[in-house]
Amino acid sequence: MRLAVLLIVPGVLALGDLVGVFTGALDHPAIEYHERPVHDPVSELNKKLDQGMMLAFEPVHGYLPAVLDALRIPVESQIATFAKASFQQHLINAGNARAIYFNDTVAVGWVRGGKELEIATEDARQGTIFYTINQRASGNPRATRRDDCLTCHESYDTLGVPGMLLRSVYAANNGTVLLELGNFNVDHRVAFAHRWGGWFVTGKTDAMGHLGNAAFKSENEAESVEANFKGYLSPGSDIVALMVFDHQMHMTNLLTRVGWETRFALHEKTMTPEKLAGMAAEIVDYMLFVDEARISSPVRGTLGFEEKFAAEGPRDRKGRSLRQFDLDRRMMRYPCSYMIYSAAFDGLPAEAKGAIYQRMWSVLSSENPRLSIEDRRAIVEILRDTKKDLPACFREL
Repeated sequence: MRLAVLLIVPGVLALGDLVGVFTGALDHPAIEYHERPVHDPVSELNKKLDQGMMLAFEPVHGYLPAVLDALRIPVESQIATFAKASFQQHLINAGNARAIYFNDTVAVGWVRGGKELEIATEDARQGTIFYTINQRASGNPRATRRDDCLTCHESYDTLGVPGMLLRSVYAANNGTVLLELGNFNVDHRVAFAHRWGGWFVTGKTDAMGHLGNAAFKSENEAESVEANFKGYLSPGSDIVALMVFDHQMHMTNLLTRVGWETRFALHEKTMTPEKLAGMAAEIVDYMLFVDEARISSPVRGTLGFEEKFAAEGPRDRKGRSLRQFDLDRRMMRYPCSYMIYSAAFDGLPAEAKGAIYQRMWSVLSSENPRLSIEDRRAIVEILRDTKKDLPACFREL
């Protein structure tokens, strides 16, 4: 059994130059994580609240529906874990799973009966910022920044930067994580057979097994568990949303790490072309789904997440998008991460972004046994029409 989320969100240790922890410090002049102003979606929501915006409060869900609406997070993104995690873990078990809702930049955790909403969001420069919102009716609700979340969310498992945790574990029916049975981190490279332990999984996988919907007493003794979604905003925990979450969380960590590493090295005057090239190779491999765990039988969601996610675009002149799914042989129809459109990517230092584009072009314009010529051509054509800051070389294919 292998997978439970810690607080809100993942990091998997990658191979290559990003292995290990960030060598700087949060208070380094190039970083100043605690001191620099942030411009993430949640801080922007606070500004709107200061200007008179109101959040509706509901007896069961509190501010959850209003917050999701304000942050443009679809209800269809609901995924649910029963593994005990977060500071509200005393409430979490197989009968009272913690729901997580997310979009490209924000994840919101809700526990039925919990006192706070848990929020993780990505600032384009500073990385992941953590907040909570009190679930008590108030005429003046605000999101409170919670740097104490870094106790878990800044570690070797998050690449040494404030980031996301998506950890594979064995979980008992009462939600207890059986750490003595082992654990590791999860992203889109991990085989389905090792995913989603400690999660509820709603959807179709045919012959392809996973570790969801099961509680363990020991490594070889498990029982099926069924979620009680009464009172939740959605009646399930969508398998396609889980797959996207797996990809996005590590992608988020990589973007933060590359940005911090570059800023630190430039400040310390230790940046070299070799260092930039190594970081670029690491992140481009992940962006292009190199070593993605293959799908051996069709995967289908049941809650409408696929349609909601794919509709976001942007699309090229042929109607193609990096958000279109395959789900028969791999996750995405065109294997290039939609996170290339994110504020976190756009906010990378020019040196890092230039090296990433150079590496991406090198891969997409040459023979590559892991990417077909059709895939490479489609990715370049989509990016040409939808990504405005592409270097001139992308016009050559």
